Amino acid sequence: MAASDRVPSYMTGSHQLTSTVVFATLFSLIFILLISPYLRWVWFSIGTIGSTSLMTLVFMGLAVLILTLSRMTMYAVAKKHCILFVDYVFWCLGEAALISIAYAAFSLNGIAAGVIPYIDISFLKLFLSAMGFCIISLGVPYLLAAFFFAVEDKNNTIRLMSFGAITTDEAPSLTKDEKITLYDNSGSLRLVVSLSNLYYIESDDNYIKVWYQDSEGTLKQYMLRCRLKTVEESFIGSGLVRCHRKYIVNFDKVETVTRTKDGFEIDLGLSGIEPIPVSKTYEENVLTRFNSRG
Repeated sequence: MAASDRVPSYMTGSHQLTSTVVFATLFSLIFILLISPYLRWVWFSIGTIGSTSLMTLVFMGLAVLILTLSRMTMYAVAKKHCILFVDYVFWCLGEAALISIAYAAFSLNGIAAGVIPYIDISFLKLFLSAMGFCIISLGVPYLLAAFFFAVEDKNNTIRLMSFGAITTDEAPSLTKDEKITLYDNSGSLRLVVSLSNLYYIESDDNYIKVWYQDSEGTLKQYMLRCRLKTVEESFIGSGLVRCHRKYIVNFDKVETVTRTKDGFEIDLGLSGIEPIPVSKTYEENVLTRFNSRG
């Protein structure tokens, strides 16, 4: 499975999924108000007080609930597994299908109960019409949101990270000590740590945990709001190597790479740090990097 086949993590974060649902809801509502007068099978009404307006609000709430539950499930799945682009597309089509089925059933039951104006139309035709409508009203905001998040992610990658020597208030050293400077998503400098003191970086949703040794040799952890992907892309060519969906290790600290029944593990040779797993996606790169060390 190539990395390019996977949905970027910036599309499945909690903030991104919430924003996508809100944007899709607002876009769909405006789209409905604009196009409903021209479609015979659309009975939505918001401007007047009555049973139709009430049913419109109830159905809108149901549609938002479907989207919310769907995105919550996607978030949970993405935390444990990689989601491919083809999976994401079918997931979105599944959302549209569920809402379309709900609309068709809602409409026919409302017509039978007399709370929705009578329409002579079958369940299948209602479903297919609603499906086409949903593909447009959900697909457009999904694409726009994905484009926005991609641009935002690229800007963060360019702006939030730098690698190399920087000016500090430390005493001059006889050897060049590379510094890792870490910024949060707002662009604020949060941590400057010597590469020689950094052990690994761990992903925790939209945050990262940086594990390093202070001047007294104590292992410490620092958390900031930043994506692991941003760190990976910003420090290409350094000693920081991605070995897992959740981990980046400082290869200068790697003592051994060991095969276990579940795959390879990295030992950083420091008490208090458990062996770090190597996923199959990064296995070849990690082994090549380890075997090429002098």
